[in-house]
Amino acid sequence: MGLLGDLKDDVVGLVRDPTDEQKILVTAAVAIAIADRALYFVEFPFVVRTTAAVGVGFVVMFLVSYLYTGQFVPPDGNVDDDDEEPEEYVDELDP
Repeated sequence: MGLLGDLKDDVVGLVRDPTDEQKILVTAAVAIAIADRALYFVEFPFVVRTTAAVGVGFVVMFLVSYLYTGQFVPPDGNVDDDDEEPEEYVDELDP
């Protein structure tokens, strides 16, 4: 039961002790569901309603991520490497 056992462990971990990323993603999924139902009553076409709901989910995900972590994008692993000089451009076609 490798796959099903791993899936069960993941779901139990999500319910009992979710990570920060899981909390943010669950909040975004709930926002998508709410936006989709709200736009359903406005009678938008299916594609427009779904696309708008996913857009709302992304906006909520970024806002919740910022409120939860204090930054929009996590820093790259080499942000503090100031001693590296940018590579010099070499034109391969110039002899």
